[in-house]
Amino acid sequence: MSEPARGDNPLRDAQDRRLPRIAGPSGLVIFGVTGDLSRKKLMPAVYDLANRGLLPPGFSLIGFARRDWEDEDFSQVVHDAVKEHARTPFREEVWQQLAEGFRFVPGEFSDDEAFKLLKSTIEELDGTRGTGGNFAFYLSVPPKFFPTVVQQLKRHGLSEGQGDSWRRAVIEKPFGHDLASAQELNQVVHQVFRPSDVFRIDHYLGKETVQNILALRFANTMFEPLWNRSYVDHVQITMAEDIGIGGRAGYYDGIGSARDVIQNHLLQLLALTAMEEPASFDAKALVTEKLKALTAVKLPNDLGRHTVRGQYTHGWQGGTEVCGYLEEEGIDPASKTDTYAAIKLEIDNRRWAGVPFYLRTGKRLGRRVTEIAVVFQRAPYSPFDTTDTQELGQNALVIRVQPDEGVTIRFGSKVPGTSMEIRDVTMDFAYGESFTESSPEAYERLLLDVLLGDANLFPRHQEVEESWRILDPIETYWDKHGKPEEYTAGTWGPKAADQMLARDGRSWRRP
Repeated sequence: MSEPARGDNPLRDAQDRRLPRIAGPSGLVIFGVTGDLSRKKLMPAVYDLANRGLLPPGFSLIGFARRDWEDEDFSQVVHDAVKEHARTPFREEVWQQLAEGFRFVPGEFSDDEAFKLLKSTIEELDGTRGTGGNFAFYLSVPPKFFPTVVQQLKRHGLSEGQGDSWRRAVIEKPFGHDLASAQELNQVVHQVFRPSDVFRIDHYLGKETVQNILALRFANTMFEPLWNRSYVDHVQITMAEDIGIGGRAGYYDGIGSARDVIQNHLLQLLALTAMEEPASFDAKALVTEKLKALTAVKLPNDLGRHTVRGQYTHGWQGGTEVCGYLEEEGIDPASKTDTYAAIKLEIDNRRWAGVPFYLRTGKRLGRRVTEIAVVFQRAPYSPFDTTDTQELGQNALVIRVQPDEGVTIRFGSKVPGTSMEIRDVTMDFAYGESFTESSPEAYERLLLDVLLGDANLFPRHQEVEESWRILDPIETYWDKHGKPEEYTAGTWGPKAADQMLARDGRSWRRP
């Protein structure tokens, strides 16, 4: 039997798909660790990764925030967050090993002493936990603090690892509020971290169903030949929420649904749906193809007719009476912020010329759902009498991103009976029924990718800037023309959105 190559593990089974996905020695620093995101998503994701055996034994977590806590207090906060929000069962032995690597650093972002303490804490963990100097810095803070935090990391020698060790920055959206601010933000961050070490989190890209768009298209021969202007009539991308703004008035007012959702989530979904096949499934190849699709996006000539914004008013949702946007706590009664946005885009290339992409998002809509519907053209000729096909719509392939993840195909079938009546039926694939393993939370996948240095699912700064280039003219037009159209909470948005599609001879899908 031949000797294993040096560095190879002779006990390693080549068929074990987990092994290449286990993070090496590393740690995570969370700035703004007391916030909701950290408590509900990040800390539980860290525990779930540890529970699944995907983190190194010495993994360490440092919290940084303006609280006068000891390490034990921080450990208790993580414990409570994990107990309440973790996806996997709580196991004491996993918790004990993980908790040994918890540290807390109190201080303001401008406080030099706090960053000196952070540096010595990292050095201590290198020695006691074997983190190898590899740390990711998660900026779970408002964007206005980004420059201060990254400059402090640079000033205290924390932004660059020694020797082979790495340092990475993780940034949550929003990535600016327009093109100019996004470019400014990118410049600030790239002065401190190399572009390849900056990970911009769009949690939608961490969802299994979003990654499945690529598998569906490029691992099967039955879809890709039809995925073009010769067969597709139009594409609808919807992200609907049934909640209002909650306690986010300070963030949301002045931003609105188009900046909050279309600029990042929906344009990323559009890019994945429209892109050409990449040469490989690595970050560089994916970014190249997504960028080509985004750069080919063309805005409609008449923004008044092909874009719509709305604002929810008082109504009933799920049997509960809810107030309108202008009555929400902390909202200016004269606010023109959109809580609903719908836009029509086209992609100016050979594959998609003339095929409209309709994007819509809104709060206080009929139900919570995110989906991509690829609607095909009607059959060019029908030998059946029109009365036999009255209930036949257009074929459609619907990718359900959330909540009931899966794929639906809608097509026409004969109704049992003596006449040749044809109506729509659906074939359905649901993740929960086809796979025994439950889908990991998006943040689990994304945090693991950061620790592995795998940038496949993270938008690069060019994509962010390209998305603002698309949205900025629409926002500028809206600023100068009128105000959002009102729609009742619990409905599917303003009438103008239905009219926008009706003018094209189409209608919105009712998810």
